[in-house]
Amino acid sequence: MSRIGRLPIAVPAGVTVEIAENNVVTVTGPKGTLKKELPVEMEIKKEGEEIIVTRPSDLKKMKSLHGLTRTLVNNMVVGVTDGYQKVLEINGVGYRAAKSGNKLTLSLGYSHPVEMIDPEGIESVLEGQNKITVKGIDKEKVGQYAAEIRDKRRPEPYKGKGIKYADEVIRRKVGKTGKK
Repeated sequence: MSRIGRLPIAVPAGVTVEIAENNVVTVTGPKGTLKKELPVEMEIKKEGEEIIVTRPSDLKKMKSLHGLTRTLVNNMVVGVTDGYQKVLEINGVGYRAAKSGNKLTLSLGYSHPVEMIDPEGIESVLEGQNKITVKGIDKEKVGQYAAEIRDKRRPEPYKGKGIKYADEVIRRKVGKTGKK
């Protein structure tokens, strides 16, 4: 049995979960509404104040979908109550970020500033000039946008310059040494 899949999902007060046909789940909470179409094979039931996901058979595909479906529903519930955030740090001389409206402007040592517009439902907040916090209710979109920002200048292994996640550890390398 899937250890994650069989755990019930507690629905906090102030959150409503609606399950339509074809497993279209709509979760509404204090931060907003999320709607997602989940695998049709799984059976999603609401029992009182919790949601239970069950699988029809023990086929390998069903086993793998079981935990996934439960986690996706749980991520939606957590998203509308607490929301998600990822913190990025910019390291490097002259590397900085600026924000105007929903446009994020990054100066990353290129000949031009890199401009990014926040996707719908996602907000990027600046703390100082080198700390970006990406916030939103959809875990997938928050992670995707944070990854896109990081891709503009990935951290390099020699000096550690670039954009990295706050909890990321960069493997450092030793540079060349001169000949004797």
